[in-house]
Amino acid sequence: MANELALVASWIFMQETSVPGDVNDLLVPGEEAVAAYKTVRDVAVFTNKRLIVKDAQGLTGKKVEIYSLPYSSVVMWSTENAGKFDFDSEVELWTKAGHIKISLKKGVDVRKFDTLLSNAVL
Repeated sequence: MANELALVASWIFMQETSVPGDVNDLLVPGEEAVAAYKTVRDVAVFTNKRLIVKDAQGLTGKKVEIYSLPYSSVVMWSTENAGKFDFDSEVELWTKAGHIKISLKKGVDVRKFDTLLSNAVL
């Protein structure tokens, strides 16, 4: 049980951005990009079927790891808005693969993010 609750990933979403064109190469028929968020080194994209997180690695950033989280694997999530002295919000996802923590920086609307999740998962 402890293994299932282990933190699988931790991401930081900086601000909402336009969906990059190269994401279309990752989509399956019937899948559409809905929203995108700038991460520390790349981008995260909500589609109508999954969350795709591209993570540039290495000094040059030419090596890219791509995470694909189908909404069907999300079991539960929580959102925490920023407080008076805390500018970041947090989202936690419990999935069939494990636990994912997402930090939303000041420029990201946590309620819009929550609505994206609700529309995708429910």
